[in-house]
Amino acid sequence: MRGLKQAICWIGVWAAAVAFGANVGETIYLPADSFHLATGNPSLLCWTKGSTPLPVWSLSGGTVGQSIAGITPPLPSDCAGVKVEILVTASDASADPKFSDVYRMNLSQVVEGESVGCGESIGKPVRTPLAAPWIVRRIVLDSYRPVRPGVPLVIRIQREPGDPDDTFVKPTGLISVAITPLTSPPTGQIVQNAPGYNSWPMMQAIGEKLVCTYSKGKGHNIIEGIRGVYARTSTDGGKTWTQETCVANDPAYGEVTIGKGLDNDGAMLLWIRCFGGPTPHHDLYRSVDGVTFTRLATPALSPLPVQITDVIHLPSGKLMSLWFAGSYNEKKNKSWGTLTSEDNGKTWTQRTVEKELEKDEWPTEQSVVYLGDGRILGIARTESGTSQFQLTSVDDGTTWKRMKTNIRDVMASSPSLIYDPETKTVSNYYYERGRGVIRRRAVAAETVFGNPYAWPDSEPVGIGSDQPWESGNVNATRIGNTHYLSYYSGKGTNTTVFVLPVN
Repeated sequence: MRGLKQAICWIGVWAAAVAFGANVGETIYLPADSFHLATGNPSLLCWTKGSTPLPVWSLSGGTVGQSIAGITPPLPSDCAGVKVEILVTASDASADPKFSDVYRMNLSQVVEGESVGCGESIGKPVRTPLAAPWIVRRIVLDSYRPVRPGVPLVIRIQREPGDPDDTFVKPTGLISVAITPLTSPPTGQIVQNAPGYNSWPMMQAIGEKLVCTYSKGKGHNIIEGIRGVYARTSTDGGKTWTQETCVANDPAYGEVTIGKGLDNDGAMLLWIRCFGGPTPHHDLYRSVDGVTFTRLATPALSPLPVQITDVIHLPSGKLMSLWFAGSYNEKKNKSWGTLTSEDNGKTWTQRTVEKELEKDEWPTEQSVVYLGDGRILGIARTESGTSQFQLTSVDDGTTWKRMKTNIRDVMASSPSLIYDPETKTVSNYYYERGRGVIRRRAVAAETVFGNPYAWPDSEPVGIGSDQPWESGNVNATRIGNTHYLSYYSGKGTNTTVFVLPVN
């Protein structure tokens, strides 16, 4: 009952928001009866709990294509994005957290002199578990969606009963929608912005020194011979950077940074992919200062990975990286597995975990952290699915379990995990391509290790280009309590490498 009264109070301030607009940080509330039917045949009803009447849009759990639409007053002139939330409830006695439902929002704007629906932005599905009957749930549909300031926002809300994650077949009631105007998240410090395609950086701390390695070429092309790998270092938290040094630039190959870490002596390790030449291969380099790099290994691998990812440490003294192999077409030729070294990176043993995978089953660009007691937690990018994958092992990486997650605000989003053993918190950083939002989901590792649907809502920590492929690839490291994220962002054949500190 308290949840219903809270919902009524929330709706009560809507009139003032519509009449006077809102400032950045002040939420605009739209109750159910301010929306209109958009598609399908949902119903605007008055549900009653005891003596409390509650206007809701009843959204079917079995009929696809139902949606409603509403419009806000003009957004503040100094806002750059919005957070969108909905309040929903279920009246049916069968409502239970063992079921879940899925919602999506689409946004567009109304601008004088422009076509209706300008800047249309299609939302991504959000899955959440139900609650008991009549309990009011607040669902974040997007923690930050870039918008144009000073003009109204048209918002369309729909339930997705056709989504396999929507398992509740009964109606749910949409009570209201909340839109909070926000200022822009920060942009990182520039590491390299020379003319050309500066991209795919890897960030590693050596003590108190940051080392950012990156690849430079003419375009989004991993095999161009002109492409090489370079490094810069910073001792002031990324504010200033030394002159770059060349790590590898063989004109017969396109070199790309693909994974990093530390060896057992605290020196930096850097995996470099060398493709385009007569013998595609991967080289492992070592550096004690982030300036001078020495090639340590060129393992013979079969299948040849597309990428070898960041290095982690196991209690036995072994080093481990994950890899994935295959092509990005629809052929069932995709695989992934582990590489382990017992001699501090000089030699590596390759093992395949899964093979002959379909594209939507393929976990790519994996990031893993060691939690202790044999447990490893990983997150992987999806190439055609709707959510990032979660990878877990309870035996130091001998066997693995792959599961889907509720992390769906992604587009070929490469994850980067940081684990704090003191707080036992894991932070998942990723770049939502096409929107330019750098996101973080931070949670107790214990909460999600056995429950990949328990990741909390994302929070925006940075902003970059909204160009889908000329931006992305967050890679993180840690000094003290500060996480440092490297990423690239730009347009066309001119992109920049950035570093962003996050506390």
